[in-house]
Amino acid sequence: MRIHQVSLIAVAAATAVSSPAHAQDASAVQAEIEAMRAQMQAMAARIDALEGQLEVAEAKADAATTAATAATETSGTALAAANEARSDTKVSWKGAPMFEGKGGWTFKPRGRMNYDVGFTNAPEIDGREDGFGSEARRIRLGVEGDIPGGFGYKFEADFAGNEVEVTDAMLTYEDGGLKIAAGQQNNFQSLEELSSSRFTSFIERAAFTDAFGFERRVGLSAAVTSGDILVQGGLFTDNMEELSNKQWGADGRVVFMPKMGNTQVHLGGSLHYTELDDNNLSVRYRQRPLVHFTSNRYIDTGSFVATSETGYGLEAAAINGPFHFAAEAFWQKADRPGLANPTFFGGSAEVGYFLTGGDTRGYKNGVFDRVKPSNPVDKGGMGALQVNFRYDRLDLNDATVAGGTQDGYQVSLIWTPTNYTRFMLNYGRMEYTDAAVVAAGGDTSYGVDAFGARAQIDF
Repeated sequence: MRIHQVSLIAVAAATAVSSPAHAQDASAVQAEIEAMRAQMQAMAARIDALEGQLEVAEAKADAATTAATAATETSGTALAAANEARSDTKVSWKGAPMFEGKGGWTFKPRGRMNYDVGFTNAPEIDGREDGFGSEARRIRLGVEGDIPGGFGYKFEADFAGNEVEVTDAMLTYEDGGLKIAAGQQNNFQSLEELSSSRFTSFIERAAFTDAFGFERRVGLSAAVTSGDILVQGGLFTDNMEELSNKQWGADGRVVFMPKMGNTQVHLGGSLHYTELDDNNLSVRYRQRPLVHFTSNRYIDTGSFVATSETGYGLEAAAINGPFHFAAEAFWQKADRPGLANPTFFGGSAEVGYFLTGGDTRGYKNGVFDRVKPSNPVDKGGMGALQVNFRYDRLDLNDATVAGGTQDGYQVSLIWTPTNYTRFMLNYGRMEYTDAAVVAAGGDTSYGVDAFGARAQIDF
């Protein structure tokens, strides 16, 4: 309603009340008309205000609708992006979760725990104790994975003994049958040394691997696989804990690994040379009796001056169903200035057999690999049960060096309930001749018994 409409109504009302039938006082009527006119004007103003508020409310409603639509679209986009991101990351299980991302990225935590317990029994020797022993042999944690472009990484540290020791720390590159590695890594010294401690047949490797100081070193290496042939080689300095010094060395290994019917064959040879640091021209070769938790070493050359070391190794192995065989021989020559150069020998031969049907020893890329029970405990089976026998020889007598000899006769029983758990029982009888440690009565030829048990988990 507008002002001119209100005025017409007012005029009509004034005309009506002015008729003779309704004679009234003109001034009173005029006052009422003015009052009505004021009320009508107020009503018109109120109507205009309400119309404005309605327009504002409609504008706000439109804006809210637009915002809600945009929010819904944004939420849908975010959800789609989240779903897409989730679909780009795959998680698989290999003892621990392995994450595979877009473009070839992977990440996997890794680790192992070895707890050993047992005892040694030796003849009475002044100042040396045998008997019960135990230790956390290995407590390792690390990570590994792939980087787009063929690159990879691996890092692992050992926390056993309340100390932190870096074991592996390397960057790798792979292209077909070629693999290049830079950083702290295993050298190419023997089949058993290169096989992970998670997969060995005995609680410790053959005596010569420790006696001759096989260890990880920082360097650059390459490995080429072509069919049944594996060729490995590298240049190395020293273990990360000993750097920096001027020691350097070279290692090479060749493996022939054909599959002949149901038999996996392994034949290998290796060559090693180390130029010792001029400020530390000293070597020492010695070894414990089978188990690591004792500090007694009954054969020991003591420290002597040498400028370099040269090593030669031979390897042979075969796997056929539940049966396996492995043998190694290694010669370590120490170059002594002005003196005869001694060459020491170490070697071992072992046979093993699975007592549970369908089980076999693992093998991959020139080394022994994981045993995977055909009937693991987690699927209602009993796992894999394996028995092994080994002869372990170490001769540290040559030239004018008399460190003694060891002939070890050892047996192990291994129960592998699942792919990633293992329990071992080991017994060894070590016969020593010309031992560096003299027993009571001056005897240098005697025997030492060692028993060890291990509980192991890895991922």
